[in-house]
Amino acid sequence: MTLRLSGARLSHGNGVHALRGVDLHIAAGERVAIIGPSGAGKSSLLNLLATALQPSSGEVQVLGEQPWQLSGRLRQRLRARIGLVHQAPPLPARQRVVTAVLAGKLGLWGLGKSLLNLLHPVDIPGARRELAKLDLADKLFAQCQQLSGGQLQRVGIARALYQAPEVLLADEPVSAMDPVLAEHTLSVLCRHAEQHGTTLVASLHAVELALVHFPRVIGLRDGQILFDRPAGEVDQAQLDALYANEQLLSPPAPRVTLSLQIPRC
Repeated sequence: MTLRLSGARLSHGNGVHALRGVDLHIAAGERVAIIGPSGAGKSSLLNLLATALQPSSGEVQVLGEQPWQLSGRLRQRLRARIGLVHQAPPLPARQRVVTAVLAGKLGLWGLGKSLLNLLHPVDIPGARRELAKLDLADKLFAQCQQLSGGQLQRVGIARALYQAPEVLLADEPVSAMDPVLAEHTLSVLCRHAEQHGTTLVASLHAVELALVHFPRVIGLRDGQILFDRPAGEVDQAQLDALYANEQLLSPPAPRVTLSLQIPRC
C-alpha cells in the first residue's frame, strides 16, 4: 500500500478540526480525485500525505514508511519521493521559469549542484521538455512575475513532472485555468502517472473533471469521507449530499452527465 491513513485526525491551533478520523488506503499506481465543498479538509488531507503536516492523532504511512517515526534526515529523503503541486505555487517573483522547474530535483541533488543551478541551469533541455508538455516552452527564461495565475500553476506542475516522484499530490492544480486548458493539463498529469506508474491524488472543485479523468473518486465533507467509489458509480444523489447547503456560498453542485464519466487516461 503506497498511502495509508488510519484514524487520522488533524486539529489546527485555532481549534478547527480539519480531519476527523480518516481511514484511507491508496495502492501504488492508483489515480484518485478528492472532491468536496470548501473547507472540507481536502488540502489538509493532501498535506498529511505529503508529510508537510503531522496528524494530531492516528497513523500515516507513505511508501511503506511511517514518516513521523523517522529522523529528520530520513523524512527529508522520503519527501524527495513525493511531489506536491500547490494551488498557488510558492515561486519567487524574480525567479526564472527554468530555475523553478529544475528545482524539482533539489531534494536529490547535493548542495553544490543546487547552488550551481541557481547561477546556471544545469538541465535546460529537461526543463524545456516538461514545459512543452504544458504548452509553456516559450516561457522557459521568463521571470515568474511575468506569468498569469494559470501559467504559474502549469510551472508548478512542470516542476513536479521533472521531479518524477513516486507519489504525486496535486491541490486544486487547475483552479486558475480556463476549461479547455484545465482539461488538457489534467490529461497531461494522468498520462504521466499512467506511463510512469506514479500514484496520483488530486483535489478538484470541478466535479466533472474528477469524474472524467480519475477512476476513483473520494467525497470529503467536514473532515470525513462521505463516499469512496469508482467514478462510474458516483450518482447525483451522492453529489447533492456532498455539497448540501453549499448554495448559500456558491452555485449548487453541478449536474453531470454520468454517461460521460469514463477516464480518458
